[in-house]
Amino acid sequence: MKANKRFSGSCLETLRKEIAGAGGNEVLALGYLDDRGLVARIRVTARGTDREVLALITDDEGSPDVFIHNHPSGFLTPSDNDLAISGRAAEGGIGAFIVDNQVEEVYVVAEPIRRRKLKTLDPDQLCASLEEGGAIAKRLKVFEVRESQLQMMRLVIRGFNDGEVVLCEAGTGVGKSFAYLLPALRFALDNDERIVISTATITLQQQLFDKDIPLVQAALGPAGKKLKAVLMKGRGNYLCRRRLDEALKEQELDETETEELIRIASWAEASASGSRSDLSFSPREGIWPRISSEADLCMGMRCPWRERCFVLSLRREASDARILVVNHHLLFADLAARREGAGYDNTVVLPPYTRIILDEAHSIEGAATSFFSGEFSRLSILRQLGRLYRRRQARRLGLLLKIPGLGRQEDKLDQAVEAIDRIREIAGDLDQAALGICGDEGVFRLSPAKEGPAQALFPLLMALRKGINRLGNLIRDLLEEISDDEGEESALWEIGAILRRLESIGAVCDAFAEYRERTEEVTWLERRGGLSRDSWAAFTVTPIEVATGLKESLFDPGKTVICCSATLTIAGRFDYWQTRCGLKLLEDRPPLCGIFPSPFPYSSSVLLAVPRDAPLPDEGGYQDFVNQAVASLALAGGGSALALFTSYQSLKSAYAAAAPLLSKEGIRCLKQGDDDRSRLLGQFLKDTSSVLFATDSFWEGVDAPGDTLRLVILARLPFRTPNDPVFEARREYLERGGGNAFMDLSLPEAVMKFKQGFGRLMRRSSDRGVVAVLDGRTIKKRYGEFFLRSLPETRTSFAEFENLLRDAERFLYSPN
Repeated sequence: MKANKRFSGSCLETLRKEIAGAGGNEVLALGYLDDRGLVARIRVTARGTDREVLALITDDEGSPDVFIHNHPSGFLTPSDNDLAISGRAAEGGIGAFIVDNQVEEVYVVAEPIRRRKLKTLDPDQLCASLEEGGAIAKRLKVFEVRESQLQMMRLVIRGFNDGEVVLCEAGTGVGKSFAYLLPALRFALDNDERIVISTATITLQQQLFDKDIPLVQAALGPAGKKLKAVLMKGRGNYLCRRRLDEALKEQELDETETEELIRIASWAEASASGSRSDLSFSPREGIWPRISSEADLCMGMRCPWRERCFVLSLRREASDARILVVNHHLLFADLAARREGAGYDNTVVLPPYTRIILDEAHSIEGAATSFFSGEFSRLSILRQLGRLYRRRQARRLGLLLKIPGLGRQEDKLDQAVEAIDRIREIAGDLDQAALGICGDEGVFRLSPAKEGPAQALFPLLMALRKGINRLGNLIRDLLEEISDDEGEESALWEIGAILRRLESIGAVCDAFAEYRERTEEVTWLERRGGLSRDSWAAFTVTPIEVATGLKESLFDPGKTVICCSATLTIAGRFDYWQTRCGLKLLEDRPPLCGIFPSPFPYSSSVLLAVPRDAPLPDEGGYQDFVNQAVASLALAGGGSALALFTSYQSLKSAYAAAAPLLSKEGIRCLKQGDDDRSRLLGQFLKDTSSVLFATDSFWEGVDAPGDTLRLVILARLPFRTPNDPVFEARREYLERGGGNAFMDLSLPEAVMKFKQGFGRLMRRSSDRGVVAVLDGRTIKKRYGEFFLRSLPETRTSFAEFENLLRDAERFLYSPN
């Protein structure tokens, strides 16, 4: 074929000069097509000999359309190496051309895949939907134009059109979900691309899927209604029919368990999704984990229930959906597998995608840290061993008894049972030793400076590791004796999965034993279950930093990544969040950033109160002051209060002091720990005069509009406790690198959480109330300015407590 059929004139001349400049030897060039399909631009990446050249076919400037090299001999037939390299390149859509030295002729080894022209979004057209009389406005009962929402949407549109990373801090009431959903759905519709929307909570997932997305689909007209969206939760939220069937056949079920499983089986026959959230009742503890879907227990193509599998059905639905609504944990499971070699073009946990929206993005470092941590406890060991073999009165039960031909291998079974009993014994001893080391603080970080108390753990950890190895070998010996047509396949499959889980526990044991060499991880113990006799110790290994992993798995491959939250900045800057999440490592791709203030009238509707006479937290009398202040403020406000603490001990003290006084006035007091989070929150929302005393998890995710919440009390600035093992390791890691641990980590993290706590008060534009901060450092320490500057403008009362109390009471009961 004549070369002028494939190259522009200027490109032909450039390539001829490059070949001549290389003395007629082989040259490799990357080519880029124009709108006509001609190679209009080249970049030479390698020069070789008269017989070969390095195949450097990657480019920092972006993926090329074709790679080109010359054959000095004039014979253009591809060699075996040419075909092999061309085949690999063709998998990514890259073509391959061979030319002669005069670039008169071209041999097309592989045709390049023409890039589909992106249809860009029209910002004016989309913004019109959120203006008076627009497609969204007409579908909402109450609507007001929000300039910050329109500005945010324009930035999100730039992210889609230009393929950028976008950071949006959107204050409460901006309406951030519509600001990203309208561009996302329009882009998916116009370009037939899949977009993943990830959230931190199932609550937001449900809101997006059930309310917001259908409204936007309707606003986009008939085509929008055809755009398929699918909600995907973590696998454990879905029923496994095989495991349910096996549970119903178990001989050890009591009457209540049997009744619940029968109810679930009846529900499953009518359920379209198999999602636990669709159940009309809450199963007893321990029931759902026995019957839920789990990745390592899935038999895949070999499962007898495959045709009716809820998870497989969901994946089929997701494969042709263009909008996927997931949570951060599920997203990280997918990204981790792709980064480890699964690639970005195939279905892994999720179908392939290149554009992502992260809502509640302030939490992704924590979500990634949790996902990439390894953990075990005595309870998790016993749970796995119990599935293999257990005794109940005179009966022997468990998966090992389902191995066929045990009569021929009774001695091996006896050895496996002996190994299981030995592991149980070691796990008990290890748990007791670890609980003793945790002491009153409840946590212990393994480090060279504090290794002494942990010396007793190492021989037990190694004994556990050896015990797991021995058990694994014994069971594998049992399984090797089974012929292909013997045995209950699902039981054998599950035995294999349990062995893999025990191996992962062994890997955590190794991490503890090798902690000195593993400088990028922190190994630590934590007492769970409080101070009761039933408490247990958790052994955890956690990455010290996740920034590199987030950069490589999320931000590098993502064509468009939109990150939004109400709290991403410290004093108007995104630096802290960018550093923690790996964006500072993106040298050639600075993100587009925007801060979009809340339209709510904070300056007239919120009083920020800080007592000048409050003792500092490290001074005597501080807790007594908090106890008295919480009670007085709650009484002055007539309840309707959320009191947030940074430690459970402080919470209990304040609750004990305030509850009797408040109860006399008919104000109900609720305390975290007395019920599960969702039920406790439900009680608080129903009783508009109640007071909820809470810690860590309630600093965010509490949505209590109206008279339910008129007073938020922040007992202390939410600095992380010094004995937090992961936090301590991250401080040391920063200091080793020459950083300032307080300014670079402690302070900004506390400010982010402070903003979340402050944000609990005002959830609707008509809300009105007081945020009282009982920590004098807010106004007495220089760094207190970081906290104050990160809040919207409000009314303030920085006075002695008695005067502040009167200010708060007047504000709460004065006309708006």
